[in-house]
Amino acid sequence: MGIRPDRHASSGYSLYELVVTLGIASVLFGLGLPAFDGLIADKRLRAETDALFHAAHLGRQESIIRRRVVTICPSTDGEFCDPGNNWSDGWILFVNESRASREERDPGEPILMRHEVADAIEIQANRRHFSFRSTELRATNGTLIACDRGTRADARAVVVNYLGRPRVAYRNRRGDPYRCAR
Repeated sequence: MGIRPDRHASSGYSLYELVVTLGIASVLFGLGLPAFDGLIADKRLRAETDALFHAAHLGRQESIIRRRVVTICPSTDGEFCDPGNNWSDGWILFVNESRASREERDPGEPILMRHEVADAIEIQANRRHFSFRSTELRATNGTLIACDRGTRADARAVVVNYLGRPRVAYRNRRGDPYRCAR
């Protein structure tokens, strides 16, 4: 004896159930979207911070291997250092073979890395350039602070010590969070 289906049972959703379901889904989507936006901003900021960290690490390593000064400086064209201190457009890492007192790239000096910064990120530094020296002299120490222009993610910094070793930090020596000057 088989089971017979009930002829009066509904096989779909009513209009009321559909409207309630769509309403709940839209509220949940609306609540989750700002959090997702912050997550994207944080990942974008992390990518820029990682690029700076790895460039500093590569600069230190290459200065030791080549026994030459290696410099990272802000650059908008990816070829030469900018005269200002605007790191937000991009930067280059190059071997400073001329060992000039001014840390500028001369034509023919090899570029080890070029980087263009994402539009949503602002980078500020307390130095116009960072130079890494193999062993004879100190490296340029300082701080590069990366901020989200929309302030959706917390700022972070790449701190380079006088030996040329980089580290990523979220707070300064006083324990205050890093912030970009607006």
